[in-house]
Amino acid sequence: MFLNIKNATIGYTSPLIRDVNAGLDTGEICLLIGNNGAGKTTLIKSILHQIPLLGGGIFLDNKPVEQMTSQEIAEKSAVVFSKADIPANYTVYDLVALGKFIHYPYYFELRDEDKAAVSEIIENLGLQVYRDYPLNRLSDGNLQKAFIGRALAQNAPMIILDEPTTHLDEENKIMILKLLRNLARTRHKLILFSSHDWRLAKEFSDKIWLVRDQQLTGGITEDVLIRNRDLIDPHLFHVNDDYVAPAILAPDAEKEMLYSFLQKNMQKDLSAFTFQFQDGSWFISGNTRQQKCNSFAEIAKLLQNHDGFSI
Repeated sequence: MFLNIKNATIGYTSPLIRDVNAGLDTGEICLLIGNNGAGKTTLIKSILHQIPLLGGGIFLDNKPVEQMTSQEIAEKSAVVFSKADIPANYTVYDLVALGKFIHYPYYFELRDEDKAAVSEIIENLGLQVYRDYPLNRLSDGNLQKAFIGRALAQNAPMIILDEPTTHLDEENKIMILKLLRNLARTRHKLILFSSHDWRLAKEFSDKIWLVRDQQLTGGITEDVLIRNRDLIDPHLFHVNDDYVAPAILAPDAEKEMLYSFLQKNMQKDLSAFTFQFQDGSWFISGNTRQQKCNSFAEIAKLLQNHDGFSI
C-alpha cells in the first residue's frame, strides 16, 4: 500500500476527521468528496505533513511522513491546490518545467528529455497555443491546467489534486479526468483528487473517500454510493419546500432531470401523479387519465392547464 493511513485523527486544535483507516496503492484513482468544511483539504495537507496529526500515523511507501524531509515527500507526491500563488513573470512553459526541478538543484539545466516531456505535457493539456504566455494573461481555466501540468512534470508516484476541475468547462473537465485516469492506468500513478463535480468525477474513479460527520468512509466507488444512497437521490438538491414529488419511473438521468424541473416550476403536492419515461416520451397519469408528453415544456403546460390534471 503506497498511501496508508492508520488510526489517524486529523484537524488543527480540534479533530475534523477521527480514527481514519484507509489506504491506496499506485495504479488507483480515488475521488475525495465531502461538504465544505468537512476536512478534505486538511486531510490532503496532513498526508503531505503540512499539518501534524492529532493522533495515529500516515505512511508514504511504508515510511511515516513525519520522518520524511520536504524533499522526500516532494519526490513521492505532487500536489495541486485549488488556490495557488502565481509565480511572477512565469510563462506556461516555465511553470510546467518547474515540476522537473524538484529532482535537480535550482541552477541545473534541464536535459533534452526533460524539455521534451514538458512540451508533451503542455500539448496533452491543450496549452500549446499558450506555451509562452505569461501566467497572469491566462484564463482561470487555463491557469488551472498549467498548475496541473507542473504536477504531472514532477513525475511522482502519487498525484494529489484539490478541486482540479474548478474553473473548467465541461469539455476540459472531461479531458482532465481522462488524463488522470490514463496516468493511473498506463503509468501506474496513484491519483487522489477532491471535487464538487463528483457526479461527473465518479465515472473516472476506482474508489471514493467520503468525509462526513467526522468519519472517512472508503471503498469501491459504486459500493460507497450504494451505501450512501442520499448522495444519488435527487432529493439531495431539494430547494422548494412547497413541492411534494410524484412517483417517477425512469432511468436515473431522466428521473433526476424531471425532479429538478418539477420542483423548480411546480409549487404544490404532485404525489397523486405518476410519471413514466418510455421510448423517449413521458407518460403522466393523474386521477384516471394518462397523457403523453415529449418535452418538459409540454409537461408544464399539461399540469398547469389541463382540467383532468389540475393542481
